[in-house]
Amino acid sequence: MDPKRELTSVDLAALVTELNRYEGAKVDKAYLYGDDLLRLKMRDFDRGRLELLLEVGEIKRAHLAAQEHVPDAPGRPPNFAMMLRNRLNGADFAGVEQYEFDRILTFTFERGDENTKIVVELFGQGNIAVLDETGEVVRSLETVRLKSRTVAPGSQYEYPASRLDPLTVSRDALGRNMEQSDTDVVRTLATQLNLGGLYAEELCTRAGVEKTLDIADATDDDYDAIYDAIVDLREQVRSGEFDPRLYLDDDGEVVDVTPFPLREHQNAGLDEEAYDTFNDALDEYFFRLDLTADEQEATSDRPDFEEQIAKQQRIIDQQEGAIEGFEKQAQDERERAELLYANYDLVDDVLSTVRGAREEGVPWDDIGETLAEGAEQGIPEAEAVTNVDGANGTVTVDLDDATVTLEVSMGVEKNADRLYTEAKRIEEKKEGALAAIEDTREELAAVKKRRDEWEADDDDDEEDEDEEPEETDWLALDSVPVKSTEHWFERFRWFHTSSGYLVVGGRNADQNEELVKKYMSKHDRFFHTQAHGGPVTLLKATGPSEPAQAVDFSEETLREAAQFAVSYSSIWKEGRFADDAYMVEPSQVSKTPESGEYIEKGSFVVRGDREYFEDVPAKVAVGIQCEDETRVIGGPPSAIEARAETTLTLTPGQYAQNDAAKLCYRRLRERFADKSFVRKIASPDQIQEFLPPGGSDIVDE
Repeated sequence: MDPKRELTSVDLAALVTELNRYEGAKVDKAYLYGDDLLRLKMRDFDRGRLELLLEVGEIKRAHLAAQEHVPDAPGRPPNFAMMLRNRLNGADFAGVEQYEFDRILTFTFERGDENTKIVVELFGQGNIAVLDETGEVVRSLETVRLKSRTVAPGSQYEYPASRLDPLTVSRDALGRNMEQSDTDVVRTLATQLNLGGLYAEELCTRAGVEKTLDIADATDDDYDAIYDAIVDLREQVRSGEFDPRLYLDDDGEVVDVTPFPLREHQNAGLDEEAYDTFNDALDEYFFRLDLTADEQEATSDRPDFEEQIAKQQRIIDQQEGAIEGFEKQAQDERERAELLYANYDLVDDVLSTVRGAREEGVPWDDIGETLAEGAEQGIPEAEAVTNVDGANGTVTVDLDDATVTLEVSMGVEKNADRLYTEAKRIEEKKEGALAAIEDTREELAAVKKRRDEWEADDDDDEEDEDEEPEETDWLALDSVPVKSTEHWFERFRWFHTSSGYLVVGGRNADQNEELVKKYMSKHDRFFHTQAHGGPVTLLKATGPSEPAQAVDFSEETLREAAQFAVSYSSIWKEGRFADDAYMVEPSQVSKTPESGEYIEKGSFVVRGDREYFEDVPAKVAVGIQCEDETRVIGGPPSAIEARAETTLTLTPGQYAQNDAAKLCYRRLRERFADKSFVRKIASPDQIQEFLPPGGSDIVDE
């Protein structure tokens, strides 16, 4: 038995119940390992430190982990982790939901200034998407652009198409979905009911129904037993009273983990270990699974692309078979409808006779007996009837070797319309299957592309990428190496947004003119404040020597640029703590005044509609950046805190600009063991370049 490497929908339904018990925990930090494992370090006031692991690669899992099972912190955090730290630091965990019965979890985090959702897709190629309050994708590990859905920064997140939830299915819906299948019971439960292979087998075992029983031979009693087993499973999942099990093979290797004991595994003779919580069981299982993988790793860690390709091809074959089945079913329904019109008089006589008998109060059983007697006498209408079903109010007739079930309450035309409608519904399922097969073909092409890229990569480079450097505690180092490079934008006011875009602003009228005339490109954004005396602020889409290209800036990026424009404007000197800013396209900015008017140096005419950012706080942070380059940086706190090793936050206040710079210098210097380091890269004069004109207070204590 191959070990489980992905959580099932049943696993996730149980996991959600346990994770929601930690509502209110605060997020401390986010880490990203490689491109598929996200770690959120949190604090629960009752339980202490929590480690949430979310993995969407070859292994797909979500669970809390013991501290000793958490990997060491990686080196410099990538932009994805920095963005999460910025959005989640100090946020409260507000709960997690499973999307319908799919393998998708949505984690919600709340903070005063913004709420964030993290959607974890634990199916297919796997993905993690970070959403803002409106459901717009801030960033995702993978960009998905398929015919059926899109997951890309700047777009609204789209969940996959809905699937049947077996934990909420009714008895009637169960029967209808089962009867649409042309295979055996266990395969129908696995596919039509979306239970997957293991739990489909488990339900058959619990219900006492033979797994290989053909659907055509299944009885109402079989469906009743299966439905009762589903209800029992539903109660086990929803109650939250789990009895988790970790299962091992004869060699003592882990092969499965479940929220409650499974008869299938007990019947197979697997050894089992009991755990207090499902999270504990999941943590131990995947920890041991990783160890097993490390021990069994051969000369190469190359993914089994051929198996992935074969799997996708098998799915395509199954989807093509389903499409053919839908085509035949739709055609059969149309032919039945046409047979009703071809045998209109006979069908009308059958329906009229049965309907008339019912109106006179004749029991259904008596009607069936009367029709059977009529058939023995050779009456054509009676001979055509093969079944009378009083429970559903139907009669079944044979017409030219085809069987048609009729609703007695309807006439011939309405029964035919019902069959045509069913044919149309089946064709819609066929359209959905066609879209699904296109998605699968795209996934197949993606696997083949990754295989080709893997084969083209140098093995040594791959090994280097796998080595994760340890996170450096720069504050504690006795000697911090100085690494700096001169950049064109350092003459201006500047910072990099949380998402990495450069924002530059003028220090005076000459620089305002220079920025607009020399450095403003057509895809940039121009910001200014409502108050007079603000700097020209440009959010750069590209660098000066790079080709212009359109960029879909996130709301977070735009607000950081707006806060920069407000904070370095005249309102700071006036002691005001907030103001409005606006944004326009470069094409709306001009030096040509209206007739008879005059424009001062460093000022511009803005024409057309403006996008406003209201009540933007006047607040900046200054900090020391230690990785990639060592320098003092300053700007909106959300952007600076993500890039700096340590920061101070300032608001309009009492200390003159030079005095505030000296205070910042002393406090930053005290935080480093290497006292000379701050003096080399962040003198009071250098810090002062990042402080707004006017008085300031340091709000960090």
